[in-house]
Amino acid sequence: MFGKIVYISDSVAHISIPAGTPVNMDLMNLHIIFEDNGRKVLGEVEDVSESIIKVHFLGVIEDGKFIGGVLRKPTLESKIRMITEEELNLITGVEGEGLFKLGVSPLYGDKPIYVDINDLCSNHLAIFGNTGSGKSYGVASFIQSMFYNSNFNPYRANYMIFDAYGEYHNAFERLGEVNPNYQFKYFTTNKSDVSGELIRIPLWLLDIDDFALLLNAEKHSQLQIIEKMIKLARIISMNTEDSIKYKNHLIAKAILDVLYTNQTSASKRNDIFTIVSGCQTEQFNLEAPIEGIGYTRKFRECFLIDRSGEFAESVLITQYITSFIDESLDNYEAPNDHAFQLEELQKALDFTLISDGFLRNDKLYDEAVTLKVRLHSIAISENADFFNYPNYIDLNGYIASLVAKNNKKCQIINFNLEDTDDRLSKTIVKIYSKMLFTFTKHLSSRGAVPFHLLLEESHRYVQNDTDNFLLGYNIFERIAKEGRKFGLILNLVSQRPVELSETVISQISNFLIFKMTHPRDLEYIKKMLPNMSAEIMEKQKSLQPGMCVAFGRAFKVPMIIKMPLPNPAPHSSNVNVVSIWQGR
Repeated sequence: MFGKIVYISDSVAHISIPAGTPVNMDLMNLHIIFEDNGRKVLGEVEDVSESIIKVHFLGVIEDGKFIGGVLRKPTLESKIRMITEEELNLITGVEGEGLFKLGVSPLYGDKPIYVDINDLCSNHLAIFGNTGSGKSYGVASFIQSMFYNSNFNPYRANYMIFDAYGEYHNAFERLGEVNPNYQFKYFTTNKSDVSGELIRIPLWLLDIDDFALLLNAEKHSQLQIIEKMIKLARIISMNTEDSIKYKNHLIAKAILDVLYTNQTSASKRNDIFTIVSGCQTEQFNLEAPIEGIGYTRKFRECFLIDRSGEFAESVLITQYITSFIDESLDNYEAPNDHAFQLEELQKALDFTLISDGFLRNDKLYDEAVTLKVRLHSIAISENADFFNYPNYIDLNGYIASLVAKNNKKCQIINFNLEDTDDRLSKTIVKIYSKMLFTFTKHLSSRGAVPFHLLLEESHRYVQNDTDNFLLGYNIFERIAKEGRKFGLILNLVSQRPVELSETVISQISNFLIFKMTHPRDLEYIKKMLPNMSAEIMEKQKSLQPGMCVAFGRAFKVPMIIKMPLPNPAPHSSNVNVVSIWQGR
C-alpha cells in the first residue's frame, strides 16, 4: 500500500502509492509509523489521492513512550507501516490507576480511550459545539464516566455546575444509586420547584466588589459609597447602644451641616425634615419630644419660622442636636461577625446619603441615589429571596453547607439559574466564583479542597466585561490565571466561543470540540488556540452528534472520540413536535 517518501517538509510527508495498488479510503485519520535507524516517527493520514498519501507528523516513540513533536524528520528511505496495537495503546491509553474511560475511537473499531484524570481535571477545560452537537450529553457522559468507574472513587470531588436551563438535574439526581457514598445537591431559582433548595446568598459575605456587580455600579466613586454602606449596614443591624449612638451622631452632624448653610430657613427646614424622614431614630423623628426649661416641644415644632425669618427655637434645637455629636464615633467599626439583610442595607444606604461628604456633594449624591434605586428594585422584587439567608454564617461554614446534604458529603452541586435574567445570573455566578476563589486561596494547605466550576452556556458569564475598568480585575480571568494553583478549575461549556473572554480562553489546557459550523466561531477558535491546526478544524466539521475532537494536555495527539450516551441523560433534547401536534 505504501510506496516511497517523495517529499518531506517540517510537518508533512508525501508518500507515493505504487501503481496497481488499491487505495483504501479508510486510511483517513489513521496513524502510521516511519521507521528509520531505530527511530519511530508517528504520523496521521490527512489526505489521500490516486497517487499520493499526505501524512502529518505528530511525534516520536522512544523507549516505549510517545513524545509529542518531531525535531528530526524521517529520511526518504524510511520504512513505512501501519501502527501496531501496542503502539496505539501509547496514544489511546490503557485501563489503569488514575485513568478513566472517556469514550471510544470510531476510527479503530471503538477502541477505548483512557485519559489521565490529573491531566484532564487539574487543568482548565473547554467544551465547544453547536446546539444539537452533543455538548450536554458529552458533559454528562464525562462526569458520569468518572463517578461510575468501579476502579476509582472520587468521594472528595466538588463539581459546582451552574446550569443555565436546568438540564443536568435529571443526569445526576440518582448519583447515590451508583454508590451510597455519593450525594447530589440541587439549588434552584425556581420557587415552585420543590425538588431543590432555593439559592440563598448571605449578604454579609459580599464585599465592595460583589455589591458593585450586584448594583451594577459604573463609576469608581460609587465604590466609596458602597464601602460606607457596608460599614453602616453592620452597625445598623446590631441595634445596640453603640449602634443607636452612631446613628444619632450621623443624623445630628447632617442636620448641623444644613443649619450652617446660607439657605433660607424654609429651605433648611425642608432639608432637615427630609433627613429625619429618611433616617429616623427614637431621638430623631418629627414627633420626638425635646425638653426645654419648663416646656416641651416636638421636633417639628422647633422649626417654625418667626417674623424675622429665623427658627423660633433655634437655641433649643441646636443644643439638642449637638448633644448627640461624638467625634470619637467616626472611627467606630462594628464586628464583622454579624448578619444583615436587604432592609438594613437600604437603611444603611439612606444613612450613607446624609453622612460626611455626600449630602452637600451633588455628584456623589446623585450616584448614591442611582445605587439606592437599584437596591430598592432588588429588595421589592422576587429576587430578594435569593439574598435572604436566615442566620449568621461565615465563609467557611457557608461553603461547607453547600457541599453537605443530610450530614453527608456532596460531590455534585447543581445550581439551576433558569428563572433569572442574564445580568442577575452572571452576578450570582461571579459571586459564587469569587467566594470559592477566596476560600481555596486561604486554605492552610494549598489545593487541599479542589473545586470544579462547570459553567453551562459560559458565554453568558465569561465575557469581556467592564470589571477590569471598575474593579481592576475580572474574577474569571483571575481564576483562569491563578485558580489551578489553589485547586479551583474552570470547565467552560459554550456554543458561542467568540463571545468568551480571550484572556480566559488563552489559559485553557484541554478542549473537547464538538461539531461547529458558524464561520466566526471557527475563525475565533483557530485564531485563539495555537494548537488548533487546520487538520483539527477539518475533522470537527464532519463529526456526528456525540463525537468530538479532543486535544490538549490530557491527550497525546488530537483524536476523534465518540462519547458514550449518558444514563440517565440530561434534559437537552429537542421538543417532539410531531407527538405534541398529534396529541400523543
